[in-house]
Amino acid sequence: MPENPAGTIDVRNLVKVYPGGTRAVDDIDFVVNEGEFFGFLGPNGAGKSTTLKILATLLKKTSGRVTVAGHDVDHAPEQIRRNVGVAMQTAGLDDLAKAFDFLTLQGRLYGLRSPMARERASELLELIGLSSVAEKKIGTFSGGMRRRLDLVATLVHHPKVLFLDEPTTGLDPQSRFTLWDHLRRLNAEEGATIILTTQMMDEADRLCERMAIIDHGKIVAEGSPAALKGQVGGDVVTITITQPESPEERDALTVKAQSLADEQPYVSATARVQDGLAVTVQNGGAAVPALLRLLSDSDVPVSNLSVASPTLDDVFLQHTGRMIRDEETGGDEMNNAMRPWLGLSDGG
Repeated sequence: MPENPAGTIDVRNLVKVYPGGTRAVDDIDFVVNEGEFFGFLGPNGAGKSTTLKILATLLKKTSGRVTVAGHDVDHAPEQIRRNVGVAMQTAGLDDLAKAFDFLTLQGRLYGLRSPMARERASELLELIGLSSVAEKKIGTFSGGMRRRLDLVATLVHHPKVLFLDEPTTGLDPQSRFTLWDHLRRLNAEEGATIILTTQMMDEADRLCERMAIIDHGKIVAEGSPAALKGQVGGDVVTITITQPESPEERDALTVKAQSLADEQPYVSATARVQDGLAVTVQNGGAAVPALLRLLSDSDVPVSNLSVASPTLDDVFLQHTGRMIRDEETGGDEMNNAMRPWLGLSDGG
């Protein structure tokens, strides 16, 4: 079998089943091209982190074939590790070390000679805008500064592939935007293939050239963000139904509203969302008055209505029948799968 180019990833029929039978990754296929910024978008427990850990040789797959940087994960894990950088959700930093010394040590651990390690540390600090704090202890850094430093620590050995598992989790908006700029620079200036996992739609939309939406271990859609949103077709009208006294009455009103909307020729799709209904239409401006009149005449009380162009959440909704933001957060699929097997409750 010929090897793939050094920066590419090729995944075929990948399956991961955890003890207890949880199928975290369910027969997925995808290819990431050399130098590409590729994303996995989905809720917690979808299979994103499990897939990333398998690619990074941190977790054994159950079956399938995976090559990373031209090497098979089963037969050449050491070669893969020499060619990749991995940044997981928790930063691994030494709070007592100075930033420059920390990066220099990382370079030495990767086999760089001392002068080269020091030169590389300076380059990376400049790349992420931390040269001015090179001699400050990491323990004094803000969350955003720590995350940037953790990211470039994975780059000291010039990896061909960089794996990022939800890199902006826990950061404030300003720190997230700053980190996004640095990730774009890393991709452009370092030339690394970047694989990102996220459950943030705006992050995937702004960073990824191409992406896969994953749910319950399966890839449900793949393409560029623009192409995926284009598949939704038209505008999305979100209708919030006035809250009745009982959950049963609310459900009945939502079912009634969905049934009425589905019958209209200008409606291409509907889906239930929290507190109401999402309706995909060809022309939002023309459809809104008609929908309001229809629901009012049918005694369905509406408390709020909004219309917007499709988002990646709407793409997820179209393929799964629910929105990413409606999913519960907390923990990844590996932790969730292992808890019942270890006799632990879902609540911890």
